[in-house]
Amino acid sequence: MGIIRKTKSVKTLLNEFNKNSSAISVTELITRLNSKFNKTTIYRVLDKLEDDGVLHSFLGKNGLKWYAKCNGCTADNHSDVHPHFQCLDCGKVDCLSINITLPKIPNRKIDLAQFLIQGQCDECLT
Repeated sequence: MGIIRKTKSVKTLLNEFNKNSSAISVTELITRLNSKFNKTTIYRVLDKLEDDGVLHSFLGKNGLKWYAKCNGCTADNHSDVHPHFQCLDCGKVDCLSINITLPKIPNRKIDLAQFLIQGQCDECLT
């Protein structure tokens, strides 16, 4: 969708994703950043970063939207389709680097698929 302008809000949001490798829910981002930016600005920047292939989003438990950094995506092609794992104990969500093959569905074209696997993470199992 264009070149990403490195505004203060873009830099701040990207910094949140550079701090760790796990996904972050939109409500967590709003909580973390509400003293710096209003909710509308956060949503606008997230949408722009997703359109530009920097972030991808998916739905987690209870329909909550989560964001994570893309790997090798562009504005024209989100190529990092992969499953996500959500721990039902601590709530942490990670991108999984495993391949899942979509089934061929007669008379249908798949544009988007989301895979959310839920259970207990390694930290909560111990």
